[in-house]
Amino acid sequence: MITRTIKRAALHRMVMPQHICPYGLKARHLLKSHGYEVDDHWLQTREEADAFKAQNGVQTTPQTFIGGERVGGYDDLRRFFGKSVPDPGSTSYKPVVAVFAMTALMALAASHAVSGTVFSVRAIEWFIALSMCVLALLKLQDIEGFSTMFLNYDLLARRWVPYSYVYPFAEGLAGVLMLAGVMTWLSVPVALFIGTVGAASVFKAVYIDRRELKCACVGGATKVPLGFVSLTENLMMIAMAAWMVTPGGAM
Repeated sequence: MITRTIKRAALHRMVMPQHICPYGLKARHLLKSHGYEVDDHWLQTREEADAFKAQNGVQTTPQTFIGGERVGGYDDLRRFFGKSVPDPGSTSYKPVVAVFAMTALMALAASHAVSGTVFSVRAIEWFIALSMCVLALLKLQDIEGFSTMFLNYDLLARRWVPYSYVYPFAEGLAGVLMLAGVMTWLSVPVALFIGTVGAASVFKAVYIDRRELKCACVGGATKVPLGFVSLTENLMMIAMAAWMVTPGGAM
């Protein structure tokens, strides 16, 4: 008969009437998903939490103990199981990938609903227009943060600061009008203008000046590196505007 060794871990986390530590919940889930029986110790008052920290010489909770040895907090527990821990200061393309992936799925869904097929010219048009709308929305969530980051590299905004506040509204307006297929006399010039200035600014900052900057394309609080993806966003706007004035375009 094979006897299964039970793996046990002690978890100390804050569970209070007005606060349940989210990292404590994550740590408990992580332990259970790796087959551990969890002795779940609740710190139900600030006094209990402070006493626990002082007793164990730690500054944060939750804290995990395995085999009587302290593993540490949630990030330490992830490392213990060989999982990656994001660096708060590192850059990532994930926000932009998430935006483009979702707007692509939305465009394909709209195409299927309207024409019965996911692959159509309208799907491509909707993808670009929806991307512009969503990117504008993300910028408008914190327009001050966006404008500050935008001023690091945009050529026009550096000469005329108000442009850093106008840009998200212009991008959103062009995206909405292109999505509706109306007022191309307005949407096309706007998209061409902001796309061309944006592309020139990114190209100069990244490929001529060789500066390592963060892109404001998904708002001022993200850590997306300025580079090819940022350039692509602007080129998409230019391409969409050019397409709309062709005989086969939405014009």
